[in-house]
Amino acid sequence: MKREIPAAVAGQEAPFLGRPIERVEDAALLTGRGRYGDDLGVKPGTLHAAVLRSPHAHALLNRIDTAAAETLPGVRAVLTGEDVRRWSRPFVVGVKQPMEHWSLAIDRVRYVGEPVAVVIAEDRYLAEDAIDLIRVDYTPQPAVTRIEAAVAEGAPVLHPAVGSNVVSDRHFRYGDPESAFAAAPHQVSLTVDFPRNSCTPIEGGVVIAEYLAGDEGYEVTSNFMGPFSMHAVMALALQVPGARLRHKVPRDSGGSFGVKQSVFAYVVLMCLASRKAGAPVKWVEDRLEHLTAATSATGRLATVSAAVEADGRITALSFDQFDDVGGYLRAPEPATFYRMHGCLTGAYAIEHLRVRNRVVLTNKTPTGLVRGFGGPQVYFALERLVQRIAVELGLDPLAVFRRNFIPPGAFPYRAAAGALLDSGDYPAALELAVREGGLAELERRRDEARQAGRLYGIGFAAIVEPSISNMGYITTALTPEQRAKAGPKNGGIASATVSIDLLGSVSVTVASAPAGQGHMTVCAQVVADVLGLRPEQIVANVEFDSQKDAWSVAAGNYSSRFAGAVAGTVHLAAVKIRDKLARIAAHQFGTTADRIVFADGQIHPLGAPEQGAPFARTASSAHWAPALLPEGEPVGLRETMFWTPPQLSAPDAQDRVNTSAAYGFVFDICAVEIDRDTGRVRIDRYVTAHDAGRILNPALADGQIRGAFAQGLGAALMEEFRYADDGGFLSGTFADYLVPTSCEVPDPVILHRETPSPFTPLGAKGLGEGNNMSTPVCVANAVADALSPLGDFAELRLPLTPDRVLGLIGFDDPAPSRPLAQAAEPAPSGGGRALTASGSTDIGAPPEAVFRVLLDPEALARVIPGCHQLDRIGDNRYRADVTVGVGLVKARYEAEIALSDLDPPHALRLAGSGMSSLGSARGAGQVRLEAIPEGTRLSYDYRAEVSGKVAAVGSRMLEGAARVVLGQLFEQLGRQATGAAPRRLSWWARLLKRLGWFQ
Repeated sequence: MKREIPAAVAGQEAPFLGRPIERVEDAALLTGRGRYGDDLGVKPGTLHAAVLRSPHAHALLNRIDTAAAETLPGVRAVLTGEDVRRWSRPFVVGVKQPMEHWSLAIDRVRYVGEPVAVVIAEDRYLAEDAIDLIRVDYTPQPAVTRIEAAVAEGAPVLHPAVGSNVVSDRHFRYGDPESAFAAAPHQVSLTVDFPRNSCTPIEGGVVIAEYLAGDEGYEVTSNFMGPFSMHAVMALALQVPGARLRHKVPRDSGGSFGVKQSVFAYVVLMCLASRKAGAPVKWVEDRLEHLTAATSATGRLATVSAAVEADGRITALSFDQFDDVGGYLRAPEPATFYRMHGCLTGAYAIEHLRVRNRVVLTNKTPTGLVRGFGGPQVYFALERLVQRIAVELGLDPLAVFRRNFIPPGAFPYRAAAGALLDSGDYPAALELAVREGGLAELERRRDEARQAGRLYGIGFAAIVEPSISNMGYITTALTPEQRAKAGPKNGGIASATVSIDLLGSVSVTVASAPAGQGHMTVCAQVVADVLGLRPEQIVANVEFDSQKDAWSVAAGNYSSRFAGAVAGTVHLAAVKIRDKLARIAAHQFGTTADRIVFADGQIHPLGAPEQGAPFARTASSAHWAPALLPEGEPVGLRETMFWTPPQLSAPDAQDRVNTSAAYGFVFDICAVEIDRDTGRVRIDRYVTAHDAGRILNPALADGQIRGAFAQGLGAALMEEFRYADDGGFLSGTFADYLVPTSCEVPDPVILHRETPSPFTPLGAKGLGEGNNMSTPVCVANAVADALSPLGDFAELRLPLTPDRVLGLIGFDDPAPSRPLAQAAEPAPSGGGRALTASGSTDIGAPPEAVFRVLLDPEALARVIPGCHQLDRIGDNRYRADVTVGVGLVKARYEAEIALSDLDPPHALRLAGSGMSSLGSARGAGQVRLEAIPEGTRLSYDYRAEVSGKVAAVGSRMLEGAARVVLGQLFEQLGRQATGAAPRRLSWWARLLKRLGWFQ
């Protein structure tokens, strides 16, 4: 495609595209006037929803008792699986399997946090209170949390109708990889285990849904970011035509990074809640819900091998990959496998390739789109392998890159699996990074550090960054025969509308859903250049309404499609309306349309600016005086364009597919130093060189690069979703799921080359995901290099936390000292979050008095923190109604408490177990009483396990809560034993109680 230069360039000093102009969005955002989902007004009578979630990773769902919740004043309805089964259908699945995924659990739960019921009430507080009153009868089942366990013979099967936890197993072969491996003098292999992590946008999911009267269907406002191929998935689940699911998206979104794709299931859920309640329903996701149950990046276990010549030239690659997609294969998965499939060979000219992809179910949150999805997993394996080739063959890593890069003259280059890489000069980008990034200086620092005995290393990574996804790539998961039966799927359609009103004002509407990237600014730049105006004269509308706006199956904000596809389509629509105005002006000026110039807010004949007229006057005449239009010129100044890259064809019969329309290039250099004593990895310098084609706004481009770098650094050093053996989620707050802040993120050195794409209207490619693909493996390569004086560390697992790095160094950390009443967290034995507590406290009463309190139900009820009621059910056995609070999470437990091994007044054993709507808890411990001059010294040694949402708040909060609860228990025990009146709580204790640490 020939790239057109905007006409305004000839009449202005410089085009606005390419300038780092300030964002037009910022004035509203910085003054608190943004229009986010939770800021929007709602209709009178709108109710609020809270979701009851499973505390179990795998359990049969026997019975739900909602009677108590439904009778709570202010509660309007409770939605259960029976309603969902009656009014909806399961979501469609990306592969042909008898798997049912409903918006609520129907017969069993398959991950901690899976929705089980929805309470709809007059406010969120009442809805949350009612959640505690719902009683659910579960039968726990064995859970699988690791890929190896899920695929093992005899593993618990998540979906009995499927009969296996492997729901897709596909083999691919390109070229002759067997011969290449047989002929190669070297074979280099490694196995990588890429962990689950996610994104943490400032704003959670928001859905406002209404079931409309009659057969009008549903109307929804949500911060769903697309792809709007999911609109069909939602409509099919709700059993309505697509036109009867009106979906609107607000202008502003507090970040997405892909994860707001998972909101689609809650759109369906809240539509059904509105139908049950007979009123509009609003749901706002809280942080605990987001971390526990929204979505996750796909975990991948991969063995990757290369056939290598003596000089480091790679002749063939082999991938054997397992993707952990969680409890359900949720659309658009298995996208994480197949978005990158066409470019599995990366930036390298490798002819031969074999691949095996297996999609595996585990008892974890379903996976979905997370920034760069598929890329981090592929490049962590591929770029670690490239470094291993250099290490094992004793080569300079840069020489390995140079010998394998696709040559600059080979573009457009067809990769082995089908990607058509559009443009680039990879060796030149590498040289730019080496020269401007100061690699020689970093190598000197490494030499000096190693001479001093310090651990310093340098890593590299080279990636191609795909943008503008081919909507047919997901069908590569099907066999050619299945694809032929279903019909071809392909393309990446973008749409945009440019219109001019009767006063000559220009507006732009796009079918995208920005999450802070600056789409309004760039749209204004694009149109201003075409029409010879200034960006501030253009109004860009990025709200979305599926019943009013032009959109397609590919609409949305994902896969770095804005710069190449959406902005390019805005340009095409602006050119089309400019050409119409040129014909109108030419008729008025008595010249031809190709001699009309648009510049500096004027329209005039070429070479005669003094004859010009203001843009607004010429444009408005098309509204006010249609009789003066040229003969045959249609009325109206509104142009809508749809565009799709012709290079995006359906997968062929040999499973080759061009998965994206454009491919940028990134080359990174990372220098790190590791502290031997703490294991902390410090980034000394990070250099990232990008070739993303034409840069539309350098300031916005660098902002996206910095954001992706910060996220990639989090994946490299901090972020991981962790699960216990029983599927309990252990990363449910920012106390345990650590994300980098500005204090931990250095400012990278950002470098640019511009090799325009021949396949996009403006020559632009995406760049918002690249560093989330390249940074994790670049940091890992640097760490491996830093540790190389200590040994050969081939298989590194992210995140490279201090304790994990210390384990690699081999440093034996001494056992910490344990003060009295300390709670610690060893490795859980049976799953869930395990805590141990031991210590002693002195009580001013004799052992006999203390022992009597422990055996007296009325006194014991006053001692147990948060106890509402205690009933005797046997000898020294009690049933208790107890509320326990940890941080922002409070749960009301139905508990059983038993005293045994009684040795009055010296010792006893205390055991208990409880179940709540938020999880289970159990524990046991020994209590010993010793007479001392001041009264009694009570010693204890206790172990407990909690699961579900309470466990997800993290070990730090649980440790603090344990200390507070134990302190309160012993204080009250002493007062009961001595007969003292209850002491008024201190201001600190009252504050802790208000924060929910105890009741």
